[in-house]
Amino acid sequence: MTRAALLVLADGRFPAGGHAHSGGAEEAVKAGRITGAATLESFCRGRLHTAGLVAAALAAAAAAGYDPAELDAAADARTPSPALRVAARKLGRQLTRAARATWPSGELDTLARDFPKGAHQPVVLGLAARAAGLGPEDAAYCAAYESVSGAATAVVRLLSLDPFEATAVLARLAPEVDRVVDRAVAAGRATRESGVDALPAASAPLLEVGAEVHAAWPVRLFAS
Repeated sequence: MTRAALLVLADGRFPAGGHAHSGGAEEAVKAGRITGAATLESFCRGRLHTAGLVAAALAAAAAAGYDPAELDAAADARTPSPALRVAARKLGRQLTRAARATWPSGELDTLARDFPKGAHQPVVLGLAARAAGLGPEDAAYCAAYESVSGAATAVVRLLSLDPFEATAVLARLAPEVDRVVDRAVAAGRATRESGVDALPAASAPLLEVGAEVHAAWPVRLFAS
């Protein structure tokens, strides 16, 4: 295993399509819930402990070798918004393409065959981590960090926020990312004995509602 592979997988320039998604930040900006660095931090913190925790646990379980089909069904059950389910599968399809080209893997080939329209992105992320020789903790870190970094990057574009301020937000959230990863890895490990019911189902109703509002816009900068 080479830990440098983690840097490749977590790099925002990895061609997995994440740059086209704001993680709900675009709708939150328009609704006035994000107006600057302080409100961005609050938004990212809420996202980290809800959607981020769920994604990190799914990724950790997939990286540990749990059945991807069961994890995908669990991801569906934890994503009430149809718009977010569509976005997660589009991101999963793009990540599958990028990961298969980067780290050829029989598991990724099987996933691509079984889910031609894409599996949920966190599940694919876990399998991509396995293919790269990484473990559950690495996969969870990728998912948790992505849950906040994508929104922070989007707000830089949406509000012309100073990139230094956005990066400082991510730095301040780092200890909380560590804690979320610890919870996610423990939950992923528990799936071995208790199945997918051991995975967190942290709710973020405003993100779900916002995703449906955003999907109805005729013009938008980000896909989600």
